[in-house]
Amino acid sequence: MDPELAGLASVAAATVVQLLTTAGWERAQTSMGALWRRVHPDRANTVESELEESRAVLLAARQDADDPAEAEQAEAELVSEWQGRLRRLLAAEPELAAELRRILADDLAPEPPGSGPDEPSVRVSVRASDSSRVYVAGRDQHITEEGDR
Repeated sequence: MDPELAGLASVAAATVVQLLTTAGWERAQTSMGALWRRVHPDRANTVESELEESRAVLLAARQDADDPAEAEQAEAELVSEWQGRLRRLLAAEPELAAELRRILADDLAPEPPGSGPDEPSVRVSVRASDSSRVYVAGRDQHITEEGDR
């Protein structure tokens, strides 16, 4: 397999699995279903269901794990599983690479902080010159410096 396609499958799989435990998991499910629907319409619903199952497995692993390494192992196994599926899809249909890149950039890109409907948006612009100091905090800030008194 072309190393570029293998890398793309790897990044896409990791991105999709990471999104499974976030508010963006349905975007991942819909986007992957749409990707499969382009070449295997009969498999698209199955892929969407399998992503839902993967989400349940990952959520259960995170909830039930006594050791964080157990949850990380479950996540790594899911990434590997989805990487294999995407690699096989891209090997059979290399023209899907452009669509998968678009999905990663447009549909699965993380939303910037403050862009959600209930999140406030804050913009801070600071400029310091010479030997001045600038301190910026999103909440409480306590500065204790001995020295230039």
